[in-house]
Amino acid sequence: MSLKTKTHIYHAIVRSTFTHAAETWCLKAKTLAKLNSTEMDFWRRSARISRKDKIRTTIIKQKMNVTRSLLEDIKTQQLKWYGHVQRMEEGRSPKKVMKWSPPGRRKRGRPKATWAEGIRGLMGEKGLIEEDWKDRDKWKKKIR
Repeated sequence: MSLKTKTHIYHAIVRSTFTHAAETWCLKAKTLAKLNSTEMDFWRRSARISRKDKIRTTIIKQKMNVTRSLLEDIKTQQLKWYGHVQRMEEGRSPKKVMKWSPPGRRKRGRPKATWAEGIRGLMGEKGLIEEDWKDRDKWKKKIR
């Protein structure tokens, strides 16, 4: 198969399968590592390069003409979804669910990371502030 065909397969099947409903995931370090290693495994196999060859991932990505990683796409999807839900009317179910917090106290120990905390972290990485979602064009430009 040609490089172009393998890239089409990646975008049509692999990427769409991995990113299905990814905008609602709480990204943890373990999940990020698994997604990254799985993506690189696909590209390494497509390039017919063994891990024993000890070729860096950056070189493999250059050879396969990879411009954006799977993790970047997922983070972009999450920020798009956040802005979309924030612009919704107050009575809509997705907005109610996003603002809802469970009653009572959490269990003892370190609290698990929430989706909202992950979004705030992504916004910090991209230099976004809470009110940027109001202007859709500005939001889209800053996300990418």
